[in-house]
Amino acid sequence: MKLTAAITLLLLAAAKAHYTFPSIANTADWQYVRVTSNYQSNGPVTDVNSDAIRCYERNPGTGASGVYNVTAGSTLNYNAKASISHPGPMAVYIAKVPAGKTAANWDGKGQVWSKIYQDMPRLGGSMTWPSQGARSIPVTIPRCLQNGEYLLRAEHIALHSASGVGGAQFYISCAQISVSGGSGTWSPKNRVSFPGAYQATHPGIMINIYYPVPTSYTPPGPPVETC
Repeated sequence: MKLTAAITLLLLAAAKAHYTFPSIANTADWQYVRVTSNYQSNGPVTDVNSDAIRCYERNPGTGASGVYNVTAGSTLNYNAKASISHPGPMAVYIAKVPAGKTAANWDGKGQVWSKIYQDMPRLGGSMTWPSQGARSIPVTIPRCLQNGEYLLRAEHIALHSASGVGGAQFYISCAQISVSGGSGTWSPKNRVSFPGAYQATHPGIMINIYYPVPTSYTPPGPPVETC
């Protein structure tokens, strides 16, 4: 009984240290963000080659109940619950919903994702991360987007146990948005697919961030696209 209680306490502590990305702006959880498989457990994705690395959906194909209207060029907060408690990089990707699909029913498959946000660590005696401890990440929606519906993918990679293959923890979700007011000149140089964008042994994914302290860091995936 004592062993069972101890294991339960360890599992609860681990769950509290993890997090989800359930909302954007000042909206309710899972109103515009697709419910993720970790919506109760808070557990991460660890296999970069799994379909879960795309949007980590609990019920693929069902979508969220709403599509959030946003103006191109504005800033949209992507919210963590309770906070981003682990060290590592934060990135946000965007993909335009193709003709004949909606943000609620498109699966996001294919080489369609462009990175629009990436933070970087401060280097020195240790690696410190601007997103660690944050409850929301402000993301600028490119002013040059074509009007229409998009999926917005939040991704935080926790690197505290990332010294071996499969040790990095990915916390992911996808929001459904509709963009208006864009100039329509968006022409990204790099588009990637999920899975496919990352390799488990990429030095930005498999890394010991503690010793020896890295003197540089290269995040996985493409560079950030700008207008």
